[in-house]
Amino acid sequence: MDERDNRWRSDLKDRLEYFNQMGIDDVASETAGVVRADRTSPPPNRRLEEIAARIRSCRRCPLSETRRNAVPGEGNSSADLMFIGEAPGRDEDARGIPFVGRAGQLLTRIIKAMKLERGDVFISNVVKCRPPDNRNPNRIEIETCHGYIMEQIDLIKPKVIVTLGNIPTRFFLDTTRGITALRGEFQEFQGIKVMPTFHPSYLVRNEANRVLRKNVWEDMQQVMAFLGIE
Repeated sequence: MDERDNRWRSDLKDRLEYFNQMGIDDVASETAGVVRADRTSPPPNRRLEEIAARIRSCRRCPLSETRRNAVPGEGNSSADLMFIGEAPGRDEDARGIPFVGRAGQLLTRIIKAMKLERGDVFISNVVKCRPPDNRNPNRIEIETCHGYIMEQIDLIKPKVIVTLGNIPTRFFLDTTRGITALRGEFQEFQGIKVMPTFHPSYLVRNEANRVLRKNVWEDMQQVMAFLGIE
């Protein structure tokens, strides 16, 4: 019985190595034995990469004609927390990475103050290409592009979304109310907690206003408490 079992294991291992050589990676072998890893779909990080590839090649709206780089977003594919802004700016368009200018540097400091790193969260925008002259994205651009952020949310399944500024807040909450009225209180979108707060660029433009920064930090403290970050 042991000899038959050994032959079976040897044969299966040969098959697994053949599959791996052919680029089929849904099976795995271990030194101590052979283990089959059944997966019905690619892992989340690969699926995020597939979404990102589609975003980078997207030509659905006129913004694709004026952008330098589409900005899919970046971060942890299983993040509990997502930060979502409106659209990339000049620095983001140049590098293809979200929130890397002055506003992005401030967002990074906020994340660190929350005892997290950028790699712990996922950062993106509702619209993935820069509108000319950093204007707000219009309704058609948002409607054309919003499917991508919905795919990302569906894949990541965050516990909390922090909406940065009016446009993402109004998009997720389907409201015309402004960020000043909505910030500081949890809302809900498809079973996910949403915390509206001021966009970091607004804080940068009003850097002398300490009340705004205090408000944002109070909002983030609520997020931390909800996520159990001490």
